[in-house]
Amino acid sequence: MTLMLTAWTVLFSALVALAIGALPLGAHWIRRAGGTDPRDVNPHLLGIENVFRLLGPPVAVVAFLLDVLKGAVAVAALPVPEVAAFAVLAGHIAPVRLPGDRWPRGRGNGVLVGALVALVGAGVVPLGAAMLGAAAFAGSLARWGYATPSTLLGLVVTIPWPGAPWPLLVAWTALLTVRGWLALARIADGTEPRLGDPPPVRGLQADRVRAAFMIHPLSIDDLWQVKSQAWAHQLHRRGLLPEAWLRWVLPWLRPQVHGILRGVTLPDGRTLEVVLIGGPMLPDQIRAEPEVATRMAIRGAELARELGAEAFGLGAFWSTVGEKGRRVQEAVPDLPVTHGGTYTAATVRAAIPGLLERYAGEGGTLAQATAAVVGANGVVAFGVARDVAPHVGALILVGRDRERLEKSARTLRRKHPGTTVTTTTDVAEVAAADLVFTATSDPEPVLFPAHVKPGAWIYDLGRPADVAPSVVAEVPGVQVVPGGVVRPPGRSVSELDLHFGDGMVPACLAETMILAASGAHDRALTGGTARASDMGWFLEQGERLGFEIITRDARATETEPEGHPA
Repeated sequence: MTLMLTAWTVLFSALVALAIGALPLGAHWIRRAGGTDPRDVNPHLLGIENVFRLLGPPVAVVAFLLDVLKGAVAVAALPVPEVAAFAVLAGHIAPVRLPGDRWPRGRGNGVLVGALVALVGAGVVPLGAAMLGAAAFAGSLARWGYATPSTLLGLVVTIPWPGAPWPLLVAWTALLTVRGWLALARIADGTEPRLGDPPPVRGLQADRVRAAFMIHPLSIDDLWQVKSQAWAHQLHRRGLLPEAWLRWVLPWLRPQVHGILRGVTLPDGRTLEVVLIGGPMLPDQIRAEPEVATRMAIRGAELARELGAEAFGLGAFWSTVGEKGRRVQEAVPDLPVTHGGTYTAATVRAAIPGLLERYAGEGGTLAQATAAVVGANGVVAFGVARDVAPHVGALILVGRDRERLEKSARTLRRKHPGTTVTTTTDVAEVAAADLVFTATSDPEPVLFPAHVKPGAWIYDLGRPADVAPSVVAEVPGVQVVPGGVVRPPGRSVSELDLHFGDGMVPACLAETMILAASGAHDRALTGGTARASDMGWFLEQGERLGFEIITRDARATETEPEGHPA
């Protein structure tokens, strides 16, 4: 009977403490006082500090004290305090999620403080142990500014103290480690905010602009750029984490911040940073599972909004999902979303005349030259074909859909009868071209040395690049010019290699930056094709803000002095 009574007592303590912990007392007070959901100002688990800044000291203090009271009451009022202490913290940081609600964001330090105070009062935790843990927490927070490891350090320091309930402290440490592993990963990646950093709220900082851009790994190797994933890299190298397993799990993961592009300074003195949100799907997975990819892109946009972004860009293959971003915009209507096509098309249109002029200036005869456009079934590539057709003697349209190619060719023949326009689905015919313009969405290169004529000029708009590295190495005299590449003002740096060269970004990312910096959110584009008026606007704004369109030979990057981006 005594054993049965003890079991029921433990169960009763656990269930009641879980229920108490799940009560949204502090969150309710914040919503009531400020009209704000704390999760909108708390995407990176800096709740009390952000509430302090946004809603004022009284609201923050009351919210924190309510959490302290919750932890203290659960431990003091229930018959098994050690069980109640664990359960009240678990209930606070992982409550039952109601339909339509979002995952909780709280770290639980207020509840932890209340529970410790009650445990000290009940004689379960020695006062000296609690004070030592509190000192370790405070010292770590003051030195490094990170709350999660500071909390864990305080608990670890307390565990070996004589008389301390080490099973409870170990259980707390394990629970908070599981709850805070993303914060620990962000610390490793250099993207976790510190105590004192500005809260992530749009329009709050007059001297700072924030944008967000969604990226994806181009290959399995790109996954290991993120420092917090080094452990998985080691498992993969040793064959303990096969690629098939990785591919299976990637679509189930949530988008996370994998880097921050910093160092961009606008002419008016404002700094502009871009949060790089990684959606963990490979290009072929995005194409094969469009609904899964759309849901992931929407989650990325929601995270961008919580992080205070003024604009959100869909990079590379993300730009193709959800009707080219239209469904993403509908899901997050209060955040401007763009697939980056407007500025990309504008940079191409702006660069082509200069490229043709350079070709002619170096001895090429445009009227007798043959140009090839690879990926001509696409909107961007066909726009290139329209711009190039009046200047060359012959034009080859290369694509996968012969019927659509022929339809495009008929249009060009009517407008430019002096140009011979042919179509093909065989990329080998590019070898006849003096000028090559390529803009496909293939995840792998499409042009190799056998496809390229010696001395040819190639304007590569593909992202990932359409031109294999072996082309520059093996084809004599070839010039490869990166298309749609832009250098922002200042000295942009990030933790990740975006594959565009030092200090440079793709035009679709630059478009997101220009939208955020200008505040002209009505220029964001999803779904349809770019308007000519918007293309002109982006060119004008980009120039005004100091964005430079890059049209130099890719080999120039190898001869630039160290420390200066090409």
